[in-house]
Amino acid sequence: MQIKLHLVADLVLSSDITKEAEEILQQVVTESNTQHFLRGVPKDADPKEVGRITDWNVSGKVLNVTCESGSYTRVHDALFRFRKQIAAQLGRQRIGVRSIEISSFLLTLSGEDCSLLKIPKLPFLQVLSADTDEMVLSLDISATDCENKVPDRVIRLIEEKNAQDAYGGKTEHWELIFESETKKKYSTLDPTAEMVKRKWIKHGISRGQWCHGPQSVRLFRAFEQIVLTEIIRPLKFSEMIFPKVVPWDVWKRSGHCKGVYPEIYYVSTPKSRDPEYWEEVIDYYKVTGQVPIEMIRERIDGPIGGMCYAQCPPFWPFLQGETLANDCLPIRVFDRSGTSHRYESGGIHGIERVDEFHRIEILWLGTVEQTIKTADLLAEAYHHVFEDLLELEWRAARVTPWFMAQEGMVGTAETNGKGGNRIGTTDYEALLPYNDTWLEFQNVSINADKYPKGFNVKIQSGEECWSGCSGIGLERWTASFLAQKGLDYENWPEPVQKLAGEPVDVIKTL
Repeated sequence: MQIKLHLVADLVLSSDITKEAEEILQQVVTESNTQHFLRGVPKDADPKEVGRITDWNVSGKVLNVTCESGSYTRVHDALFRFRKQIAAQLGRQRIGVRSIEISSFLLTLSGEDCSLLKIPKLPFLQVLSADTDEMVLSLDISATDCENKVPDRVIRLIEEKNAQDAYGGKTEHWELIFESETKKKYSTLDPTAEMVKRKWIKHGISRGQWCHGPQSVRLFRAFEQIVLTEIIRPLKFSEMIFPKVVPWDVWKRSGHCKGVYPEIYYVSTPKSRDPEYWEEVIDYYKVTGQVPIEMIRERIDGPIGGMCYAQCPPFWPFLQGETLANDCLPIRVFDRSGTSHRYESGGIHGIERVDEFHRIEILWLGTVEQTIKTADLLAEAYHHVFEDLLELEWRAARVTPWFMAQEGMVGTAETNGKGGNRIGTTDYEALLPYNDTWLEFQNVSINADKYPKGFNVKIQSGEECWSGCSGIGLERWTASFLAQKGLDYENWPEPVQKLAGEPVDVIKTL
């Protein structure tokens, strides 16, 4: 897809332009087109792709300028470079630039099937014409919008949306790297249905939510103990508590604001804590027995952000703007302090795909080599746990990195640079005998500099800082384990028997 930009703007000056000032303007226009606009542009770039002033005229205090460009020194960048130059030159004539008014900003896209391009619905964007091989858009934006790079974001958004469309129905990248031997199965039943039948669990009142009874929780704690004994302590991970309400600023820096909206539980705060402010709501409920949702909506602010969605982003403000001492690396931490929440839409199923779930989040950071080494050590530990302790039938595969999926990105991770071929996610999947499918129940991700860069975290030595994460979902471990081993205690591997103990019906009903 080729891009052409056309901008017309009025630069309002502090006084009328004299003949001497016009001569200065002509000189600045020439220097801008031949020098200033070429800074940072590849030497072999097509001159038609570089921003340039194609026309200008003066009328009293107004300097009207027309700019055109392709991909290099886009018209809005050219405009502000030009303003800087004339401000310096005309300042000697006691003439200043008071304001800039954009009268026209056109974006022309050309290429095959241009009429099929997906154009985002934005308040300042209008399609003027659309043919098979060309589309013309108008941007109704201010000089401030231009200075804040809004046109660049619009162009990038169009490119991303059409890359997603091109990606279309293609399956995500998936490459098998390990598959265990076939293991003996003790069940062909849906474990969730069996847990409900035996009253181990019961649906919560909220959607995608379960109340876990003592039998289920003992399995959770057994798996948690295995993680602590076999992974956390040997690899020297330290426990932390990450916040569970995540404000927008965290998700802006982590990248989640690019696409998290359909899946988060939003958090809003009251506009006032004053009981009188809420008296009408309270009285309405007392009289009707109904919660007045619309009345409440009028009295809350926000949303200020959302409930914990991906567990690791709230950790990063702890290090934001810091330079890490060489001798404390690698940093290895984990969090198990609360639930995560994800609006799963129509994908809810059993205990393994829910809106509210329990997870141990493992996070590490350091140099490139340290980050990769930690990921490899985790992979070895998981292999031992799944093979020797849980005795699962499982497999591992390299997949499209989780952060690319969450942010609406497509394809596979970049492989350029030091350690670049290790960027991405390894998924661990367990066979579900009751429907002969595979469930992703564990992952290990090397996220490169995504988070350190987003939160401005550096290393004392000046080396590049990388990080990784690995989420251990207790519901998914339980679903995978019980799908293969069943709910009968005698069929469980000995390590699990010892840690969980035999299930006991603590709560009995008539």
